Amino acid sequence: MKTELNYINLSYQTHSQKEYNISLSYELFGKDLFTAPVILINHALTGNSNVSGEKGWWKQLVGENQIVDINKYTVLCFNIPGNGYDHFLIENYEDFTPSDIANIFLKGLEALHIKNLYAIIGGSLGGGIAWEMLAKQPKLAEIFIPIACDYRTHDWLHAQCLVQKFLLNDKEEPLQKARIHAMLCYRTPESLNDRFQTQYNQEKQCLESEDWLVYHGNALNERFSLSAYKLMNHLLMNINTDETALESIEARMHMISVDTDLFFPASEIRMCFENLKKKKENISYHEIQSIHGHDAFLMEYQQLNNIIKNIL
Repeated sequence: MKTELNYINLSYQTHSQKEYNISLSYELFGKDLFTAPVILINHALTGNSNVSGEKGWWKQLVGENQIVDINKYTVLCFNIPGNGYDHFLIENYEDFTPSDIANIFLKGLEALHIKNLYAIIGGSLGGGIAWEMLAKQPKLAEIFIPIACDYRTHDWLHAQCLVQKFLLNDKEEPLQKARIHAMLCYRTPESLNDRFQTQYNQEKQCLESEDWLVYHGNALNERFSLSAYKLMNHLLMNINTDETALESIEARMHMISVDTDLFFPASEIRMCFENLKKKKENISYHEIQSIHGHDAFLMEYQQLNNIIKNIL
């Protein structure tokens, strides 16, 4: 399956009153536009629009005869402007909030003449942006599936992003250091201990777990620019959907958490569900059981597929 980056050129004024010319890139998978129901997938912090196919970051979920079957749906994925996948970068990243990205995605849908979506699916940061989109346009989608995310950044996550910000402002190996710290938040103590069993790498003279962390730090440095990662961390740090607008969202909501998530704790997502359930119908809650923490939404595909196949 071959896809290519497409572009929409937009003029946009941020909430901070800054004017930008945005090159919004996106990819389409599956059926041609307007021949099938459209599913929008919002990518996570290190993700991009390449959601399906050989190198697709969610190919175990999106593809031919997968749960999100591209033989049945048109799948659309925008790149968050400034994530660098399309070589478009934003140096003054603090000009933007997740609300701005939601507005830009909505403008992208408008440019594509897409008035309604069958579903919006978003994991982590992508789910936070989806909350913002639906709060702004409550009738936009029939189904909303936020995965391992909440409608706002809570204090614990904000604190971890603050540590990331400090590390990213360091002069020596900022991306590597930030990624090593992030990996310890994406996973759990049980996950690392179970995987590495305190095994020692004689060749590299270090623990296997240390070698794994250093590898991920270097890998991120090779594929991410500093300004792009700063932007994405800033967005994750500032999800703040208008809480009063949540109950007006008309989409059927299926909230999915991970029981060991350290970034978006299941207890917070469950609390959001309980509060919304008092005010609106067509809302359900699902919980992935995993030792792997936040990253389980990119690892526990059997559980995720079993949940989503009963939704779409």
